[in-house]
Amino acid sequence: MGLIRCKNGHLFSEKKHGNICPYCNVTVNKNGSYEEDPQGKYSDIVYLNDLEVLKPVTGWLVCLEGPSRGRDYRIIAEKNFMGRANDMEIRIIGDDTVCLRNHAIIVYDPEKNRTMLLPGDSQGLVYVLDNSERWEAVFEPHELEAGDRIKLGQSEFIFVPLCGENNGFVFNWKDTEEAGK
Repeated sequence: MGLIRCKNGHLFSEKKHGNICPYCNVTVNKNGSYEEDPQGKYSDIVYLNDLEVLKPVTGWLVCLEGPSRGRDYRIIAEKNFMGRANDMEIRIIGDDTVCLRNHAIIVYDPEKNRTMLLPGDSQGLVYVLDNSERWEAVFEPHELEAGDRIKLGQSEFIFVPLCGENNGFVFNWKDTEEAGK
């Protein structure tokens, strides 16, 4: 069992995902044929018990340096644990200097409409680039602003917010829910 490729060209782990592509939901059969949408995730008919609760994105981290250079990571409301493990909300693959679990935590607080960076409970340190262009270790909660640079292990990221106050633009998912009522 190794990597297999779906008809759309996506490579994925058969051990982790079986024979269903996690990107486009195509089944790769043993005989090399393909079956479209075997679990009905993309059909026009939606059954109420099949609805998945989507946690809307509140911002992104984009990797600027390191093995995942160019990759973006979604930040959702509340706690986003960062590490290399499969169960981390922000999983940084390829950088073995990043701790397996809880290297750092990014928290979006919907009540205060702000995003914070917290040190994790692992041995690894997380750094923020300060105004004098020096990396400063984060030992207590640090409020993130648009364009802040974060460093974990050998990887460097830039913070791109959606929610919060950004250059006069204010957005919060909570406001859109209240407007829809």
